[in-house]
Amino acid sequence: MVLGKRLRQLREQAGVSFEDAARAIEVTPLTVRRIEKAEVGLRIPYVKELLRTYGVPAAEIDGFLALAREANQPGWWYKYRDVLPEWFSAYVSLESEASVIRLYEPHYVPGLLQTHDYATALMRVGFPNESKEDIERRVTLRLKRQDLLAKPESPAIWAILEESVLRRPVGGREVMRAQIDRLDEALDLPKVRIQIIGLDTGAHPGAYGPFHYFRFGFSELPDVVYTESLAGAVYVDQPADVVSYLEVMDRMSVQAEPVAKTRAILGELRKELDE
Repeated sequence: MVLGKRLRQLREQAGVSFEDAARAIEVTPLTVRRIEKAEVGLRIPYVKELLRTYGVPAAEIDGFLALAREANQPGWWYKYRDVLPEWFSAYVSLESEASVIRLYEPHYVPGLLQTHDYATALMRVGFPNESKEDIERRVTLRLKRQDLLAKPESPAIWAILEESVLRRPVGGREVMRAQIDRLDEALDLPKVRIQIIGLDTGAHPGAYGPFHYFRFGFSELPDVVYTESLAGAVYVDQPADVVSYLEVMDRMSVQAEPVAKTRAILGELRKELDE
């Protein structure tokens, strides 16, 4: 997406029309449009000729082509494609590249913060007819996503959870004890922030369902909001719509308990599980 938008910028700066760019690589103008919108892969010969047509210096062309080759490589999650829905692969890609991820979860602990046993219990409920092996592959994929939290360039994570998330007994008491401990440990990570909305908070503007907000370190990429249903997912990137979600998230962060109280809340919930 980033390289496609950069190609568009270079074409516009050079004053080259879609038709002229298409003639340079012997394709239709529609193909050029699709390249710029990242709807097709970046074929290196096409990209090289387009850059020449746009008057890009040879030294810069080599650097751009190196990025194009990297962009064409499948993500690490490709090997899990047998258990990864097509509509969710885009989510994993966005998650891997985001600089900021804000989450509202009214039902379950976010995947980036789940334990193995908690994730397994959820998968068994969500995919009751799948084999033990496929369930384990789904869980492995989910836990593999958590590797980005240990990277130096890890995204800032800001999660708002309903208190009911932590009271819902997923997998039993032992699983929930370990899951709450995992959240407590996550608070020690410098870029992780967790807030909890108490059951006594009442109505709030995010009660329509879970949603996740992504911001990126590239000016070419717009902010994106992700929502899902049983049938698939919706990716929202129109600025006015994204701002609406962001405003709701900000309002909920004010209604939720302060981050400074999260550890104490987790401690109280943990004690209840020990009784």
